[in-house]
Order: sequence, then C-alpha cells, then structure tokens
Amino acid sequence: MAGTLQRQPTVTPARRLGWRAGAVVTALAITTLFLALSGRDPRLLADLVVRSTVGSRFGLEDLALFLTPLLLTGAAVTVTGRIGVWNIGAEGQFYAGAIGATAVGLFLPGPSWLVLPLMAASGIACGMGWILVPALARAYAGVNEIITTLLLNFVAGLLTTYLAVGPWHDRVTGALASTGRLPVRIPEIWGVVHWGFPIALAIVLALAWLTTRTRWGYQITIGGANEQAARYAGIPVRARILGVMLLSGGLAALAGMFEVAGTVHRLQGGLANNFGYFGIVVAVLARGSCLNVLPAALLMAFILNAGIVLQTQQLTSSAVLAITGLVLFMIAIADELAHYRPVTVRPTTTRPATGAEARP
Repeated sequence: MAGTLQRQPTVTPARRLGWRAGAVVTALAITTLFLALSGRDPRLLADLVVRSTVGSRFGLEDLALFLTPLLLTGAAVTVTGRIGVWNIGAEGQFYAGAIGATAVGLFLPGPSWLVLPLMAASGIACGMGWILVPALARAYAGVNEIITTLLLNFVAGLLTTYLAVGPWHDRVTGALASTGRLPVRIPEIWGVVHWGFPIALAIVLALAWLTTRTRWGYQITIGGANEQAARYAGIPVRARILGVMLLSGGLAALAGMFEVAGTVHRLQGGLANNFGYFGIVVAVLARGSCLNVLPAALLMAFILNAGIVLQTQQLTSSAVLAITGLVLFMIAIADELAHYRPVTVRPTTTRPATGAEARP
C-alpha cells in the first residue's frame, strides 16, 4: 500500500485553526532567527510586545482602537465577497465617510446627541455615493469593480488632503495639514476606547446572522456561487449586487466616521492609515465568513499594534512590514495545506487468466 496526498474540497474549522496556529508559530520562529542574527534579543522584544499590547491597559486600549475600523472595513470587503464581488475601494469609502461626517461636525452646530447621528448618516451616505458608480457599472454593465473601486481610492485621498489644507483648514491654530478640531466627539467607554468599538462588534455579529440565517443571505451566497443558476432560480442578481456593494460602502464609510469623530477628532491627510487595504487582508483571512472577521481583525490589530512597539526599538518600518507580510504569507500557505490529507492507495493486482479466459 502506498500513501499519497489528496486535496479535500472542505476543511473543518478545527483543522484550519490548527494549521493557522502552526503557521503563526513558524513565522514567529523565522522572525526570532532573523532578529537573533541581527544582534537583538528576541526574548526581550517578545516580552516588550506582550507587555505593551495585551499586558497593559494602554496596550489594550490601542488594540481596541485598531480593531474598530478593521472590523468594519473587513466586514465591508467580506460581504461583497459572498456575492462574488471584490470591493478594493474600502480605503476611498473610508475617506468619503470621514469627509461627510466632518462636514456635518464642522458646519452644523447642535448638541452631541443630535449631531453625532447626523454625522454617521452623512458619512454612510457619502460612502454609498462613492461606490455607487462602480456598483452600477458592475451590476448593469459588467465593468470590473476591482479597477474602478481601486482608482477611486486615490481620488478620495487627494480630496481629503485638499479639504484639510484648503477650504476646511484650521483657522484657529494655523495648522496647515488638518481641519479644526470637531466640536463633538463620540463618548468614551473605557479610557480612550469610544462607543464605536461595541457598535462595530454588534454590526459584524448582525452581518454574520444576516448572511447565514436569512433569505437575503442565501440569495447573495447563491448569486456568488453561480450567477446563472441564481438568475434561473428567480433571484434578482443585479439588485443584490447593487445592494451589497452599497452596504459595503456604507460600512467602510462608518469606519471613517468613527475614526474622525472618536479617535482623531479632525480631518487630515492620511487619516485612513491603510485601514481600507488592511480590511482586504482581514477579508482574505475570514474566507467569506462575517463571523471569522472577528478573529481575523483581532490578529491584524495585534500585528499593527506590535509593529508600533517594535519601531520604538529601532526596527525600521520596512522590517515591521516584512514581519507582518511573513505572518500573513504563512497563514495563506497553511490555509491551502489544510485541504490536503494523506490517503492510502492500494496497489492493483492482476490475477492470472484461467479456464476459458486463457483460451485463444
């Protein structure tokens, strides 16, 4: 009997988790080796990372602040993936949401209980408007949404910088790189952690339920698996694509609103901090499951938080980026290897011909 590897179409969650844990350990071992070769003490760095991220209140607060936008941008990309669409423009929709929220916060006076919901509504509307043209082009003309949403990211970033240094710049302090401080802010619930964090958690959990337990979720899943079969079954695929993409734009925009109203408190260039692009990584790790966005975003938030700690120890940002890429690369390999299992192949034997079979 000979053994061989055979690819299985599905993988149990426990098996995938085990392979991912092994991938993280392998990446950390490789990182440890290179840090030791560079003359640094990996144990001291590891101890510093743990104490500065999950071992202190300050670190946990930073972790929650990273986690809040990653949950929403990760969910934004994941929900479109379920219908076979890739929203690469979460970064631009993030900026659009921040712009819409800032416009209300700066120019609409009023109490916080009134202005904050209006900021959220304005930000979500701007995010949906930002993705509207790519959504219509994808749903009704078949235009590749990857290109259109990606290119709009640069437009949104430049528009944000223009507003921050131009017509909306801070006229009080004279700062040239940002707007004035917003007069309202999202209330904090623990240190610097604001209410955006539990709201983002609730939204992701609600999406996990909607995509797996409702007729709408079933329709977008079928539409993503086989568009022709979905049309034959009477599912309005174009309407579902349009709705899902608008929902995705609104989620990413809400992340921008939370960032500008809860963390930074002013509009400025570079506000997104690549959270939209990191949301793509979160979605890839989540593998189409909105519930898996929670651990994937947590891992990404920990890596980003640890990267800041390592940069304080004279590690360059390029080295931190390389470590981040190594971890994600090993996880991607582990996800594929988890599909393979050894199977036993029994050799075939040829029995000798007898009787009538042996006659010419």
